[in-house]
Amino acid sequence: MPASPIDSALYRDLFHDAEVGTLFTDSAEIRAMMLVEGALAKAQAAHGLIPDTAAAAIDRAAREVQIDPAALSKATGQNAVVVPAFVAAFRAAMNAPEHAQYLHWGATSQDIMDTALVLRLARLLAIQQDRLTTLARALGTLAGAHAELPMAGRTYGQVATPTTFGAVAASWGAPLLRHLDRLAELKPRLLQVSLSGAAGTLSMMGDHGPGIRAALAQALNLGDPQASWHSTRDGVAEFSGWLTLVTGTLGKIGEDLLVMTQTGIQEITLGTGGSSSTMPQKTNPVLPSLLVALARQTNALNAAIQGAALHRQQRDGAAWMVEWLSLPQICIASARALAAATEIAKGLDPVPGRMRAGIDDGPGLIYAEALSFALAGIMPRPEAQQAVKALCQEAAATGTPLAALAAARWPEAAPPGLFTPEAQLGLAPAEARAFAKAARAL
Repeated sequence: MPASPIDSALYRDLFHDAEVGTLFTDSAEIRAMMLVEGALAKAQAAHGLIPDTAAAAIDRAAREVQIDPAALSKATGQNAVVVPAFVAAFRAAMNAPEHAQYLHWGATSQDIMDTALVLRLARLLAIQQDRLTTLARALGTLAGAHAELPMAGRTYGQVATPTTFGAVAASWGAPLLRHLDRLAELKPRLLQVSLSGAAGTLSMMGDHGPGIRAALAQALNLGDPQASWHSTRDGVAEFSGWLTLVTGTLGKIGEDLLVMTQTGIQEITLGTGGSSSTMPQKTNPVLPSLLVALARQTNALNAAIQGAALHRQQRDGAAWMVEWLSLPQICIASARALAAATEIAKGLDPVPGRMRAGIDDGPGLIYAEALSFALAGIMPRPEAQQAVKALCQEAAATGTPLAALAAARWPEAAPPGLFTPEAQLGLAPAEARAFAKAARAL
C-alpha cells in the first residue's frame, strides 16, 4: 500500500476524488503560482514599480511557459520551498533576461505559495458548496417522502420511543444547511491574497505596497487582507475545522447506516454494496464504512492543522510544512465523502416492514414512556414510572404485550390507541417536512 492511498492507482476509486484531486497536483500548484506571478507583475507595473514591457512579458509567459515540476525537486529538497527553483526556471524559460529580472519583485516564497493555494481553494469551495446543496436536496427528498414512516428511535443502542425515517433523514441533513451558512461566513476570511514580503512588512515595494496588494487581490478575484497573514493561520485553521465538521456530519450518516443495514435490523437497503472474497451471501455497506473512515481520518489530520496555528515569530517553516502534509488530504477526503454520501442518499430505500418490526417487538416496551405519562393523570408521576417499570418486567418475563397488561389494570388511562407508533411520533413528521422545505429552497 502506498503512503497515501488517496493518490494510489490501486485505491483511488475508493479514497480519491478526481475533480478535487486535480487541484492538488504538482502541475496545478505550479500553474497557480505562475498566474500569481503574472498578476503581481501587472499590478506592480500599474503602480510604476516595474516597467510595463517587463510586466507584459511576465504575464504572457505565465500563461504560456511550461515548467516541469520534477526538475524543481532537488532544489526544493534543499530549500524547503519550491519558489527559488520555480523562479529560476521561470526566468530561464522566458529567455528574456531584461524582462525576467523583474519577476517576483519584492515578494517572498510564502506570498506566492499561499496565494496560489487560495486560488485553488476558491475552486474547491465552489465544488463543496455545490455538493453540499445537492446532498441536502437529496436528503430533503427522503425526509419529505417518509415524514410519517414510523421506525424505532434508539438511544445507547436500545429501542427508546418511536420516530420516523423522515425525521432521521432530516437530522442527517439539517447540519448541512448550517455548514452552508458557515461556508458563506468563512469565505471572505479565507480567500485572501498574501503579499507581505520577507518579514511581513512589504518594505521592498515602498509606498506602493498597499496599492499593489489591493490590485493583485482584484486581479485574482480575492480579498485584500490589508496585513500579513504569514504567521497568523486562523483562516487556514478555520477552513480545516469546517471541512472536519462536514466530514463528521457525513460520518454520522455512515454510522447510522451501518446499524440500519446490519443483519437482524435491515431497515435500509443501499443501492450499491461490496462483495466478500469468500461469502457469496454478503453485500457489504462499503460507502457507509467509507464515510466513517474519512471522518475519523479528517479529524486526526485536523488536529495537526490546529497545532500548526502555533506559527513561531514572523515565519515558521515547520508549522507551514505541517499544513502541506495535512490540508490537501483533508480537502480530498471531504470531497470524496460528499460524493459518497450523495450516492448513498440517492440510492437508499427504507424497508417499512423491518422498521415496523423494530417497533413491534412483541411486548411493545417501546410504549412504556407514553404509558407512564398517561398514568400520571391518575397517580403521581414517580409512582407511575415505578408501576410501568414493574409492568415492563412482567411483559418481558411472560411475553404478554404491555398494552394488554395495562388495559387490564388501568382500562381508562391506557386506551388501545396509546399503543400505536402513529400516536407517539411527536414533532418528528413536522421536523421532517420543515427540513424538506428548507432543502428545496436552497
